[in-house]
Amino acid sequence: MREELLNKRIKDYRLEEYMPISELVDRMGCSGGFTAKNLAEAVRILVDVLKDDRYTLLFSFPACIVATGLRGVIADFIRRGYVDGVVTTGGTIDHDLARAYGEYYHGSFDLDDRFLNKLNIHRLGNILIPTENYGMLIESKTTSILDELSRVKDRWSVRELCWEIGGRIEDENSILRALYLRRVPLYSLGVLDSCFGFQLFLYSRRKRFEIDFWSDMSSLLDQVYDAEKLAALIVGGGISKHTVIWYSQFRGGLDKAIYITTATEYDGSLSGARPREAISWGKLKPEADYAVIDGEATVILPILLLAVYEKVGR
Repeated sequence: MREELLNKRIKDYRLEEYMPISELVDRMGCSGGFTAKNLAEAVRILVDVLKDDRYTLLFSFPACIVATGLRGVIADFIRRGYVDGVVTTGGTIDHDLARAYGEYYHGSFDLDDRFLNKLNIHRLGNILIPTENYGMLIESKTTSILDELSRVKDRWSVRELCWEIGGRIEDENSILRALYLRRVPLYSLGVLDSCFGFQLFLYSRRKRFEIDFWSDMSSLLDQVYDAEKLAALIVGGGISKHTVIWYSQFRGGLDKAIYITTATEYDGSLSGARPREAISWGKLKPEADYAVIDGEATVILPILLLAVYEKVGR
């Protein structure tokens, strides 16, 4: 037993100029030492998934990171054809639509929010959003698109709406545009908790227009059931994370999973729950291959994906 435990030595490593990020991650994996090793494990898992055509990959993430430049990284990941389904919140639609037609700006966590309110500036962490580039813009664009779509039919699923919106966006960094081009479905069971969702509600009060949530649920279930192997890349937590793991249980659980999270486990929250807890619910298979990276997504996700691209490209 002792020999079995002591079979892999910790290795020191050095940094070299122009070293590929995948090589750095490999060396981090051999170094031991906490999150570095978990990042290397996550790269290995995602490479395995992308190289195996049997896998269906579900990608979930929160809206906040779409307000950052990571939006372009996510759009590129989808555009490369690696993602089979996206699960996110209505806020993702908000930020993607708003940034396709308006600008967000650098700010600080420490700015005076009362002062910002007087200047009609929203603060999202250290990002500043002029009010005219958010609510009013989303309302205007959404209403205009719904006027067009309501003449076609009066019942739409969320994924269909996202494709229609994406087809009208020219911004190459748009997530919705990437979803449209690749015909990847976006599932957002909590879409009503957003500016976009509120506009859907208001529009339905004036005209005959309905959201077909059952169609989205059926589509997601079909993807889960039809998957020969099922994997998930889960950034953050909340409803997006739970939607992925909840539906996965109906086909026996995920085969592979990667969590990127800043949430802690001790409070019993869904966001902080680790994959081993999901095994008890049947949301991950007992033999599932998984990794958890404790870290903030705007730092972790670009490193993870670039390392994966280098390895898959080989």
